[in-house]
Amino acid sequence: MNRRRLLTAAATAAAAVCAAAPTASATALSGPRPRAASSSGSPTLSTVFAATYRSIEAMTTDLGLTADKIDVSRPGTPVPSRQTSPTNIGCSLWSTVAAAGLGVISPATMRDRLARTLAAVERLERAHGFWFNWYDAHDGSLLTSWPETGAPIRPFLSSVDNAWLVTGLMIAADADSTLRPRVAALLDDADWSYYYTPYDPADPVAGPGQLRGGFWPDGPGKGEPTGHHYGALNTEPRMASYLGIADGSLPGAHYWHMFRTLLPGMGQEQEPEGRYVTVDGVRVWQGHYTHRGRALVPTWGGSMFEALMVPLFVPEAEWSPRSWGTNHRRHVRSQIEHGLIEEEYGYWGFSPANIPEGGYREYGVDAIGMQEDGYHSLGVVTPHASFLALPYAEPEALANLGALARDFGAYDDRYGFRDSVNVATGRVSDFVLALDQGMIAAALAQRLRPGLLQRPFRTGGFGSRVRPLLGRERFSI
Repeated sequence: MNRRRLLTAAATAAAAVCAAAPTASATALSGPRPRAASSSGSPTLSTVFAATYRSIEAMTTDLGLTADKIDVSRPGTPVPSRQTSPTNIGCSLWSTVAAAGLGVISPATMRDRLARTLAAVERLERAHGFWFNWYDAHDGSLLTSWPETGAPIRPFLSSVDNAWLVTGLMIAADADSTLRPRVAALLDDADWSYYYTPYDPADPVAGPGQLRGGFWPDGPGKGEPTGHHYGALNTEPRMASYLGIADGSLPGAHYWHMFRTLLPGMGQEQEPEGRYVTVDGVRVWQGHYTHRGRALVPTWGGSMFEALMVPLFVPEAEWSPRSWGTNHRRHVRSQIEHGLIEEEYGYWGFSPANIPEGGYREYGVDAIGMQEDGYHSLGVVTPHASFLALPYAEPEALANLGALARDFGAYDDRYGFRDSVNVATGRVSDFVLALDQGMIAAALAQRLRPGLLQRPFRTGGFGSRVRPLLGRERFSI
């Protein structure tokens, strides 16, 4: 595939738009009205949130579980997919709280929806206090075969997916005090040490002080673990790490045992620069990469949601402005320059998403990921990446979204932005995904009403255990 074969005129126009700050209200997408957008002109961010939440409503079954995706390309009411995951359910919980906080639904409606979803979550089969990766969104049964193909599914307990459900449950309990005892009862059983391999200084490869990706619990004891740990710090599984440190089930030293980059001499995308430092008694390799003259701490694959989903909830940039805050801005800048300068797509924003032609895969900027054969952009842009970038490059993010809406019809007022666009071919995804819509909803909530979803992650163990760790962070950037 020739990755530079573009819709040349559209790309040139979009590059010009992305280079300039919007002249209208900062809460409106810049550029002319998208083909299927509001008749009143470019949609405001409030309008986009309302449309995004309608997609969450459309994905939510009568049982109260939000399915993985819907096809929005056909007329009529879309049918939710059969499958759902802990992440999908977590997204629906925080999106519903955000919808009430932004006046899209009433507080009473919020309480009814949260209670219905919580009742469904309480019914779901669990193991070791955690939820499995895939359930039937319509009846809550554990899925053992893939609905679309019949392929077998071996039930799995994912640390990162459970982290996003726990995040949603904490936000729901914070928003509705009547749910707190029920949520507390669920979370009492969710001990993050289940996923933890304690640090062994005699054998740090076998005992890295990190979290497993998960377990297949049908084996003996804890079950069969994944062959990998989530070793990279700047990836979305750090939400599980923060949750465990905050509730005391993981030691604070776990944070320092994660990799800023892999160690020098290990196989990775580029040989890192940096230095060794000792923090809280742990010897830490404070490594960094350099991309287009900027030092940064890479993610695993170079995608947007690895770096920027967690700070939707945990105020990393505020608590660690010179390390996490600087790194988030540089990650966004690298994404922008990759799309506009390195690849000359005219658009940017690369993160795991629906393949516009069908399926799902990881997209990213290979040079800012540790994985040697990392995530590549391949001309596929996902709108959720621009929403994640709002706190760090708002004018560019709004302009990019406006261009995607205008040039490809990627936005409509029914269900918001489609999941992805192949800007090389013009193909727009037929789907919206609960995960990506949930990130958009949370990003818009943070932009329109800062702190709305963050209160559970500023108090308690987050304030007393996680914040001091981030305050001591000193990236070598």
